[in-house]
Amino acid sequence: MKPKNTICLWFDKDAEAAARFYAATFPDSRVTGVHRAPGDYPMGKAGDVLTVEFTVLGLPCLGLNGGPMFQHSEAFSFQVATDDQAETDRYWNAIVGNGGEESQCGWCRDRWGISWQITPRALSDAMAAGGDEAKRAFAAMMTMGKIDVAKIEAARRG
Repeated sequence: MKPKNTICLWFDKDAEAAARFYAATFPDSRVTGVHRAPGDYPMGKAGDVLTVEFTVLGLPCLGLNGGPMFQHSEAFSFQVATDDQAETDRYWNAIVGNGGEESQCGWCRDRWGISWQITPRALSDAMAAGGDEAKRAFAAMMTMGKIDVAKIEAARRG
């Protein structure tokens, strides 16, 4: 049964490659369907991959190969909660090391332009604590690209 709500991501022409990368990188992620255009369309030909159904960490998504006119921005991102530094490193390195780029405060972008927040639970917990703990953790985070769990925990303790 198809989900009632699906995230649709517009790609130039690489929806299938992106979906397969996500499926190989994240648990509870898979490609569930590849659909080819039944006829020519403005940015493609009959038989080209038009849409790809997939999940990312259990979230249903649809990749649409619609051409280059719309680009991704940080206005949309996947936020991935990680349990420790090893998991943080694994996802960050997979995204950045596969043609992506680093940003700040736990954000990076994959080679297709999709933004990812690789967010250790230690950071979320520190922010939720509020007060001086949150202020110190926030100040530490503001100096980071990839989040360093040990530095966040040290900042939280003061």
